[in-house]
Amino acid sequence: MPVNSRWSPRDALDSNLLRLSRPDVPLIVATRNTAGVVLPLLLGLALGKLGIGIWVALGALVVMFSDQPGPYRQRLSHIAMAALGAALAGWAGFVFGAQREIMIALALLLGFGSGLLVQFGAAASRIGMTSMILLVIAGASPMPLPQATLDGLLLLAGGLLQALLAVAAWPLGRCRPQRTLLAQIYRELAQLTRQRPGDDDAPPLSERLLDAQTMLLGGHDVRGRASEALLVLLDAAEQLRLHVLAPDDAVHTPALSHDTATVLDAIAAALQAGMPSSAAADALQRLQQQSATAGMAQAAVLAPLARAVRNANWAGSAGELRAAADERSLPSALRGDSPWVQLRANLNMKSAAFRHALRMGVALALGVAVERYLGLAHGYWLPMTLAIVLRADFAATLSFGVQRALGTVLGLLLTTLLLNLGSSTLAAILLLGVLAFLFRWLGNSNYLLAVAALTGAVVILLALAGESAAQSMHDRLIATLLACGAALGGYLLWPTWERTRIQPALAAMLRAYADYLEALAGADARQLAHMRAASRLARINALASLERLRGEPFATAELRMRAERVFAHANRLVRSAMSLELLPAEQRAAAAAWLRQCAEGVNACARYLDGARDVALPPPPDVPGERLILQRLADALRALQHVLQPAAVAGAGTD
Repeated sequence: MPVNSRWSPRDALDSNLLRLSRPDVPLIVATRNTAGVVLPLLLGLALGKLGIGIWVALGALVVMFSDQPGPYRQRLSHIAMAALGAALAGWAGFVFGAQREIMIALALLLGFGSGLLVQFGAAASRIGMTSMILLVIAGASPMPLPQATLDGLLLLAGGLLQALLAVAAWPLGRCRPQRTLLAQIYRELAQLTRQRPGDDDAPPLSERLLDAQTMLLGGHDVRGRASEALLVLLDAAEQLRLHVLAPDDAVHTPALSHDTATVLDAIAAALQAGMPSSAAADALQRLQQQSATAGMAQAAVLAPLARAVRNANWAGSAGELRAAADERSLPSALRGDSPWVQLRANLNMKSAAFRHALRMGVALALGVAVERYLGLAHGYWLPMTLAIVLRADFAATLSFGVQRALGTVLGLLLTTLLLNLGSSTLAAILLLGVLAFLFRWLGNSNYLLAVAALTGAVVILLALAGESAAQSMHDRLIATLLACGAALGGYLLWPTWERTRIQPALAAMLRAYADYLEALAGADARQLAHMRAASRLARINALASLERLRGEPFATAELRMRAERVFAHANRLVRSAMSLELLPAEQRAAAAAWLRQCAEGVNACARYLDGARDVALPPPPDVPGERLILQRLADALRALQHVLQPAAVAGAGTD
């Protein structure tokens, strides 16, 4: 990515503001989430209990984004936790909504707790956000305790309805989410076989493989013959990626690349369908015949291909085999400490999650205080927008703030116009269904349009409850603009800048790479897989930090350029190291001493990034023999050290 000499706001705005990327939410997912919102309204209308249907629909609307890809048990737990959090927060809003000081205190506590959840990932963050939204919405409708309890249960019922719809296909295809993810991996492997990335690019498929490993090795796996086949397919995918990325593998001849990609596409199709397929076996047989004289390198590729073809036929079967429990445990590199240990570790001012939690708690409490003390009409839109817009980094806050403001304007204008064209309750419910579908379908691809759809859906829900859309449009617009400005102002007053976090993130990545090199020197296959997963996770975290740095003001062009060059050369290093896995174990053992020296050099680079400026970066050791892979690794390490400390490696180039 080119580095600009000066930062501009456009650097921080997501490209989705300017163009519509292809939605990645399956139509069936968006459809079932929409059904969870519309069905309670239609049923309430038919039974003359529309008020009940509105609260159930609201509960379903706010948790629909917790319906994310994953095993059915994981999906069920995420949606159920989001529904429970929303219901409890809504109940608190109903009960204490008329008591201004208690609502401010609740907003402070819930905002702080929700902010802390960012350290546990996107699923936990969504639970916190839905809870904050329901607190401020329900707080605008205080009611007696019995009615509050009933309406809180209705909110919970809406969320549980979404959970039920999300797992309705569980008995029909328990392994479908796993098969779908592996099918996507094999399709992307086929594309990589046809067109390999450059050596400086990050190893592709890292996030996909990490998701698959967590899904298949985590606590939500499906035991049985199908799971055994899926694990073999994942292992084969890891091996095939090594061959695809190897710099001197015979698989890269044009004819064999095309034939290999054909087999991979056939495997992906069989996995997607969940049915035995003869196409993959036929394609593999043709490849075996055509590559009979290609030599040992191509034969090494055929072995994992053959395993993948065989097991693709079993990935959707119902045959049961017991698997060893120790092979199903999540690697420690992915599991991390317990949630309580992680929480305690982040309860200090140096933690970015803690600073974000304080910022979120104070901002939400101030938003509630402003709208309560000033008596703003429809003022709950102010703290609700703050809860949605305020993110853990400046770039995301700016991007979400601008898109939220523009999307709210568009949604208010469009929905008010459409509601004025007809007064039928049924027509309004159907229009809400269309907007809810667009919100879910476009949520990951264009936030601006998704916000416009969400705004319209909320306006219709309130109109069904008796509010005039036209009269409240001005109030909602002003509250949204104030909240977006307050979110940016709050971040600028007490920021957590990525420029202070990029070097620790890169250092953590290099330490993981050093551990991986150590494992290459002599660890068993299982330990090597653990180190590979840990380095993959560290690389994803470093890349996310680099992306945030690119959209941050006051980060100098020199810092951005230096971070990008370190990341690029580290990618060259790990790509070369991955190729060593293709060597027989005895050849890696022969170079074990050299690999450990190389690992120490990478660790020295990490210590330098951590601030130990007195570290003398050692030159890479001499390469034993004439092996191309080892030479590439030495060159990559030399280039990395030169970027960090030009005097460390005399005569080394920078690229």
